[in-house]
Amino acid sequence: MKLNTLSITELKNRFDAGQATAVQATTDTLAAIAKATEDNSFITIASSEKLLKQAEQIDAARQSGSDDSRLTGPLAGVPIAIKDNICVRGLRTTAGSRMLENFVSPYDATVVERLKAAGAILIGKTNLDEFAMGSFSTTSFFGVIKNPRVANATPGGSSGGSAAAVAADLCAAALGSDTGGSIRMPAAQTCIVGIKPTYGRVSRHGLIAFASSLDQIGPMTKTVEDAAILLEVIAGHDPHDATSSTRPVPRFSDAVHQGIESGVRGMKIGIPKEYFEESLDIDPVVRSQIQKALERLETAGATLIELSLPHTMYATLTYHTIAAAEASSNLARFDGVRFGHRTADANTLNDLYELSRAEGFGTEVKRRILLGTLMLSTGYYDRYFRKAQQARNLITHDFTRAFQGVDIIATPASPCSKFVLPDANTQSDSAFHADRFNVACNLAGLPAISVPCNALTRDPNTDQPVGLQLIAPAFEENRLFQAAACLEYLQNQSRRMA
Repeated sequence: MKLNTLSITELKNRFDAGQATAVQATTDTLAAIAKATEDNSFITIASSEKLLKQAEQIDAARQSGSDDSRLTGPLAGVPIAIKDNICVRGLRTTAGSRMLENFVSPYDATVVERLKAAGAILIGKTNLDEFAMGSFSTTSFFGVIKNPRVANATPGGSSGGSAAAVAADLCAAALGSDTGGSIRMPAAQTCIVGIKPTYGRVSRHGLIAFASSLDQIGPMTKTVEDAAILLEVIAGHDPHDATSSTRPVPRFSDAVHQGIESGVRGMKIGIPKEYFEESLDIDPVVRSQIQKALERLETAGATLIELSLPHTMYATLTYHTIAAAEASSNLARFDGVRFGHRTADANTLNDLYELSRAEGFGTEVKRRILLGTLMLSTGYYDRYFRKAQQARNLITHDFTRAFQGVDIIATPASPCSKFVLPDANTQSDSAFHADRFNVACNLAGLPAISVPCNALTRDPNTDQPVGLQLIAPAFEENRLFQAAACLEYLQNQSRRMA
């Protein structure tokens, strides 16, 4: 068995047992990437010479009993990919845009520092929708990303490259970012696990900002336990990020073991009627598989309780208003003067600004910048942006009230089981509907996980991935890991018995 097909947990077990080495894991992963020419999941691959040298040092440290965490830490020797809007020192960080096509980061994002401190082997930077603006992985300057699970389809976005890389066994795990579903949507579309942590649980220092009050970095992995392990490493307070929480980081892996050993007995799971109405255009495959997953959890001891989140209907409009306004502000720095793409055709300073931005940004990014600028302009601020903030408060209050009676909330992670090309290129209208199950969690700052809820054949021509989204109160990721691990365990048991 090639080591690139293994999860973090499986790799660590083999390393500890002396059955595999970091050099072997790195070699197998690089070989798999070299063969995967069609998915377009990576933008930049790190130097194989440097990666193998790091792997050799890790193997030597294991044999010598070194206590250097960078060589023997919880992720030592594990190949992990990084979404290309997260800075890695010495590697290109493009955000999927021509604007930053040649930008090489001079520093590491905090999450990258923590991965390196844990011994991870950072294999490369993954493709994404430009500046993380998109739901289908079709807006990158570096080309459309293909879904390795479904023929002629994209993996969803914006963290499509990270999702595709994990699903295609091109890394053991990856980091993505989630502003309005950008981890959970592609996780559902590729049948992997993706978690958006509570806003503030993970530092955003070194993440190229899209919408600062919504963005959050999170793990994308092959198993629930892997997601818990990875989140334990990257979470925690960071003095470089004023929005990062000072709360201690729990041992999320303990919640995973609890979910496997004790299940979800006594857990109350809320089913919001607004996410399951017959009038919603939900793929029948999604409805069927979500229902089966909920029945499994109920059989395992959970109580399903119907509830209402009455302001859900305003979530998508609210999200797109706030996200566009914040994007307009954040992307103002890319002006052709300080860094980023600079036009060669400018005769005046105004030409420099206008042409650099016109050439550097893609169509979808320009659309959102223009929309956001309008929302923030005199005469429109109160009518749109302020109203959106008021609606955001109502949506947040809906969740607060709902969690007084339930432990977690369950919904589909995506209304579709696949984003087939070329239909996925109808970006704006389709994204507006595709995101509707995800954006409310970002508006309320809540943690949410997408966990696969159907077995796949690994035949891209027949597979239809479906993800169950579980939502918890702020800083209660443990509840998500417990329920997700229980569901994953039950499904694995069912497959073995089939």
